[in-house]
Amino acid sequence: MATFALVHGGGSTAWDWHLVAPLLESAGHEMVAVDLPIEDANAGLDDYVRTVTDAVANRANIIVVGHSLGGFTAPLVCDALQADGLVYLAGMIPLPGETFMDWWTNTGHNLETVDEDEDVSFFNGVPESLAAEARARERDQQGEWMSRAWPGDRHPAVPTRAILCLDDQFFPPSFMRRHVRERLGLEPVEIPGGHYATLTNPDAVAAALDDFAREVA
Repeated sequence: MATFALVHGGGSTAWDWHLVAPLLESAGHEMVAVDLPIEDANAGLDDYVRTVTDAVANRANIIVVGHSLGGFTAPLVCDALQADGLVYLAGMIPLPGETFMDWWTNTGHNLETVDEDEDVSFFNGVPESLAAEARARERDQQGEWMSRAWPGDRHPAVPTRAILCLDDQFFPPSFMRRHVRERLGLEPVEIPGGHYATLTNPDAVAAALDDFAREVA
């Protein structure tokens, strides 16, 4: 079965995957999830990639999954590990030479109406106990890399899946459908859950990842 290299989003930790991991393990997969060095302003995407690849080590049958901002790291990890597959989960899909700062206007996300209240935009649908723990674990996302061009020269030539979350208030479904089609030429898989679907609907996330792993195999 697959080894899932799970890349968390901005300001987050590997804990984001703690409900999904046992579900994938019960399906016969292995998980590797690490905390990226996001609080170090001098840490670049190459450092993020190294953190993941060091943790994965010599495991095989690798599928890389990037959540949200993790979409900037996941394809680079995919190339570095020569992975078998790549998944964007409510993920930002970068283009070669594009900066994080420019992504918002290039994709038209700046035209979306997003509630400034994180309880609505990020934590909608998350049980309060989990939301409180997630907030307690939040880290200060830093990084000069965010104003620099994304270093990938192409999208990895591997089977790829994009998963959008139907209750996502931060990356609304209509936006994500367009984003995925324009950037990947794919139709996204749609699952219930908010932006943190790993907390609102881990069963659906695990099922979508398991389905993809079986297709890749």
